[in-house]
Amino acid sequence: MHIEETQYGGMLTMALLTLTLAFLLPMRTALGTVFSRARWLMAGSISLLFVQFLLQYTLHFRAMGITQGVFVNLLFFVPCAWQLSLGVLYLLRNGRVTKREWSTGITAYLVMVATLLIGGLMNGHSPLDDTPQMRWAEYAAASIYSIMQFYYCWLNVREFQRIHRALNSYYDHDKSDLLRWMEHSVWLLSLSGLLAPFTIFASGLLLTCYSIFIFLSIYYCVFSFICYGVSNDQQQINMAEDEYLSSEDRERSISEEERLRVERTVAKWVNKGGFKQSGITLQTVSKEINISRYHLTAWLKTTDQELFNPWLTFLRIEEAKRLLTEHPDWSNDTVAQACGFNSRSYFQNVFRKQTGLTPAQFASNTE
Repeated sequence: MHIEETQYGGMLTMALLTLTLAFLLPMRTALGTVFSRARWLMAGSISLLFVQFLLQYTLHFRAMGITQGVFVNLLFFVPCAWQLSLGVLYLLRNGRVTKREWSTGITAYLVMVATLLIGGLMNGHSPLDDTPQMRWAEYAAASIYSIMQFYYCWLNVREFQRIHRALNSYYDHDKSDLLRWMEHSVWLLSLSGLLAPFTIFASGLLLTCYSIFIFLSIYYCVFSFICYGVSNDQQQINMAEDEYLSSEDRERSISEEERLRVERTVAKWVNKGGFKQSGITLQTVSKEINISRYHLTAWLKTTDQELFNPWLTFLRIEEAKRLLTEHPDWSNDTVAQACGFNSRSYFQNVFRKQTGLTPAQFASNTE
């Protein structure tokens, strides 16, 4: 496949993704202003790639020289990657992005552009001339891009950790799959930043592989974002996050008298087998036992597990051990359902993680 055909295909793909984000997605989702603004950040980034492919295709920069192609790629791809990373951060923060976090990408881009212009105009040359100074300027610009990308990666990773904790504080089973596409997108974009200084002047197979990697990374990020927009994943995250933030805003500790009261109430609920219900949340348990969510969360912090999901999983695993000991012939499906796990595969994964054995191995050891 010729480079022109690749550029033409990329141009059409970016155009379709931009149109989907800008015009089709809003008619299929109603997730509020946060998602809408993240959508426009994504659409703006992809439109920049469309312009980049259009310029590459019409002006044939690669045919003129590799320096010209690198110059154009840096000018358009860096703000594209910045907006993609910021769009993910905007979702994770529920719109709470500081001015410094916004301006860091803009500042990095302006410094990069200044570096390219200074390197290109040295000794009276044009920025598109293939000179040693211009090549060093492009290496420096690629390094600036890498630093910027890792800064946003660091911000996003911190948010992933916080939201994972919020999900574990609210739901009765693992919900990490809700964030998986964001995590993959951030790591893919960060890897592209790491490789940029080493591949900007590549040619042949290495250039082709790097170009395909970038293209697929961006396509995965945007397509997953679109799928996220037409699902109810964001509502599930928001429910957990709102509860987590409200508990963080309040005092963490409770008095000894309150702790004992909650402990007695929870013990009664456990003895009745309330933890065997599947699909329960911190909110539903709080209503069932008539204990405020704040007091229940504060009491959980005094347990070894600290969070709702790990605590509930511990109870269910202990019940599973008892059932496997008494009924070694029971299937994993039966045991999982009896203990409140939402699926056999999830039960098997959690059981092995906590005991180091599969349910079948545990049952055979007890015979």
